Amino acid sequence: MATEKLAKAQAAQGGGDAGRLGMPKALRTLLDTSGLIAIFILLFIGLSVLVPDFLTGRNIVGLLLSVTLIGTIATTMMMVLALGEVDLSVASIVAFAGVVAAVITSTSGSVVIGVLGGVAAGGAVGAFNGFVVARFGINSLIATLAAMEFVRGLAYITSGGDAVMITVPAFFELGSASFLGLTLPVWTMIVCFVIFGVLLNMTAFGRNVLATGGNAEAASLAGVNVRRLKITVFALQGVVAGIAGVLLTSRMGLGDPNTSLGLELAVISACVLGGVSLSGGVASITGVLVGVLIMGCVQNAMGLLNVPTFYQYLVRGAILLLAVMFDRWKQTRRAKA
Repeated sequence: MATEKLAKAQAAQGGGDAGRLGMPKALRTLLDTSGLIAIFILLFIGLSVLVPDFLTGRNIVGLLLSVTLIGTIATTMMMVLALGEVDLSVASIVAFAGVVAAVITSTSGSVVIGVLGGVAAGGAVGAFNGFVVARFGINSLIATLAAMEFVRGLAYITSGGDAVMITVPAFFELGSASFLGLTLPVWTMIVCFVIFGVLLNMTAFGRNVLATGGNAEAASLAGVNVRRLKITVFALQGVVAGIAGVLLTSRMGLGDPNTSLGLELAVISACVLGGVSLSGGVASITGVLVGVLIMGCVQNAMGLLNVPTFYQYLVRGAILLLAVMFDRWKQTRRAKA
């Protein structure tokens, strides 16, 4: 009954795109992302031809590994943006979770306890962000900006202001363990894309997220517990960022409170480039995957061409600007439809 009310509310508020456009959601999503997929294919072909050593097995595996951090976190940032919110604290959560995992592992001697501690720390920060946003109605940009500084400070305090060396060799296996030629971080990213793709497209939870992002008031009238939904989504964001932080710490061999600076902008860029609307209500897991791969290919090509770091900042900034402009253009097009 609630689902029927939600569908009616979406239609009344302009969210009934399927009825308006007369085509199934899956087909509509494919059409929306086909242009982005075509851009990625052309980019990949161009880089393969123009950049030496780009199209080699070793580089492709390295490319996949290089996008695991952004890709893994993008799967839940997609959900946050689809709600019409944003989370700027993910980079700090990654650093904090990694430091917590390193400290607990070295202190207890147990990898399992260390991993669980790091993931729990990330989940706790995410749930706190969601509570502040949902319970007090604080703008998520401001709330998570404050959390970004606060949690980064916690990372420094926990580590004593310096990197934490890990004394348990088994912890390093998390980042290096492989199956079918792909390491655990890559498999983690793949699993996250599958889980949150199914969650977004095939469950009432995903429909509620999109409906809330499209019109929170209408979703609430249709029976959606908007407050609980926001807390849940932000908590999931924290858990996934915590997992990513633990795996990154394992790969680096230490818990570094300085790590992942600026990661939040790269994640948001990949999501917006993949068609996720900054105003909420629109998201595509396929688009996010393509957005992540485009970002990864560009970064990888610049590395192979030995482009200086400061020029790489210019390119990443330009990609973010173009992604936001593209999002704005799509919003204008939908408004005129």
